[in-house]
Amino acid sequence: MRAVVTRVSGASVEIDGSVAGQIGKGYLVLLGIRNGDTESDAVRLAGKICNLRVFSDDAGKMNLDLAAVDGSILVISQFTLYADMKSRRPGFTEAARPETAILLYQLFVDECRNAGFTVETGVFGADMAVSSVNNGPVTIVMES
Repeated sequence: MRAVVTRVSGASVEIDGSVAGQIGKGYLVLLGIRNGDTESDAVRLAGKICNLRVFSDDAGKMNLDLAAVDGSILVISQFTLYADMKSRRPGFTEAARPETAILLYQLFVDECRNAGFTVETGVFGADMAVSSVNNGPVTIVMES
């Protein structure tokens, strides 16, 4: 699994002109799932993200985690994170098939919710318009 985690002061996702998910301070997570990823990958990556310390403390150091700032998470499925760029047109053979990816995506979301966070989502496989106000900017790529 691969996640692009952006610290945001706000983020939202619209589908067909309607807001499907919206958060204030927290993380926008673009989540890619590849062939061979497992449930333990989803659990491990959710734990790493939920405990990531990238919010500034009083001294201006990245020392606070999501819980310390009462943050939320917006998770967007993003199979294009596993694009094969051997040519100018991307291929997606590394990306997991939807029947597998949906289950692991939902497990990831559930793990973040079970950790006590408000988690909003888009709709798996939908054409989505994602907006965010990046804070910092701080953007980190993580792998399971």
